[in-house]
Amino acid sequence: MAVIYCCQIELHDSLYHASREIGRLYETEPVIHNYALCYALGLVDSEIYSTTVSEEHSYRYFCPEQVPKYEEHLTPLNKQGIYITPARSLNHTAILNTWKYANNNYHVEMEKTQKNIPSFGRAKEIAPESQFEFFVISQKELKLPKWIRLGKWMSKAEVTVKQLPKPKIAEGVFTCTHPLNPLDVMFTNQVISYDVVNIPPVSLIQNVQMRGQYYYFEDIKEQIPVRMAYRFKN
Repeated sequence: MAVIYCCQIELHDSLYHASREIGRLYETEPVIHNYALCYALGLVDSEIYSTTVSEEHSYRYFCPEQVPKYEEHLTPLNKQGIYITPARSLNHTAILNTWKYANNNYHVEMEKTQKNIPSFGRAKEIAPESQFEFFVISQKELKLPKWIRLGKWMSKAEVTVKQLPKPKIAEGVFTCTHPLNPLDVMFTNQVISYDVVNIPPVSLIQNVQMRGQYYYFEDIKEQIPVRMAYRFKN
């Protein structure tokens, strides 16, 4: 029987990742992708995801190539029976930061110029003390880290873990309000309706009505699909 943890994240720094680019505005969606959580929680195999900082975490400070290898890194979690859902906001506040930079062509290309034209951009970030929630589904008990790093700035965040009561399994039409990765659920469940959350590298879905097997709990309203696993586009 699966062991399910309900985890909460509290930000201690502002969180930034470019979920959406609107002109010069770079906006952070108040949701954390499940791919990002796998890396942050140190669950990616250190032999595959090399250059570890410590035995507990697998943060890479230097990437020789900017090519994502999600399938290679995350597929081993399926064999271990571990699955992480995306994280939704419990409460959050957005902050807007403006940054400026100058034209540096004369430095890079040795071009002569009489102008130094400044430019600017804005980053919409999630403020400290914002809180998120996600679920960990595992075939064995796990010890998850208390502190993790998230986003472009490697923002510090605190993780609180609560093991849920033994889940029950039912089958039929149900609604999952928690955000899900559509690639991970559509092969084992019939998805009927949903709302889209646009976020790279794979847009998420929430308020999902679907048909299939699901976990439920006596004292918790949340219903979670059974047999979720990391799957990728061919």
